[in-house]
Amino acid sequence: MTRNQTPRMRSGRQSGVATPSTTLVELTWVEKRIEHWIRFGRKAHEQVLDQRHRVVGFAPNTTFAFVRWAANDFGTIISRIDILRAVRDGEPFQTLPFVRPGGDILLKVDRWPKVERVLQAIDAIEALGIDPVDVAPDHWRHVHNRLKADQEPRPYTREQHRAWLLRRRTEP
Repeated sequence: MTRNQTPRMRSGRQSGVATPSTTLVELTWVEKRIEHWIRFGRKAHEQVLDQRHRVVGFAPNTTFAFVRWAANDFGTIISRIDILRAVRDGEPFQTLPFVRPGGDILLKVDRWPKVERVLQAIDAIEALGIDPVDVAPDHWRHVHNRLKADQEPRPYTREQHRAWLLRRRTEP
């Protein structure tokens, strides 16, 4: 979707201001039919369009998890989780449905058993007292690659996190 095709962005309540560099995610919640939600991430913008639809925004270089689930009368159609890094202006990005303009995809998993394993990995990180937003992007890539190979991902540790925070401080 291009910026010229933005649907219904002028109505509804807003919090925060969506700058042109904000990554926008369209969320839908139709109970037991379509459930799109954010598992973690620091929202810089939120706009409620109606009871079932809202748009949230993330500042450049922040990480968030986007969960999509849908069902029909016969059961689950799609179950997916994507962990993305919001990109800065001019950076290359991958496109993803409901995410404008797109993002740096760190993890992309579908089917409930693997989605559940990612959610468990997120829970384990939170149990360490670490906000998943602050986790090293390489860890999410590691989890993605291990799950794609039907292997168990290594758990994230406080030592890894400390090393990541030190490395991040030295980057420009």
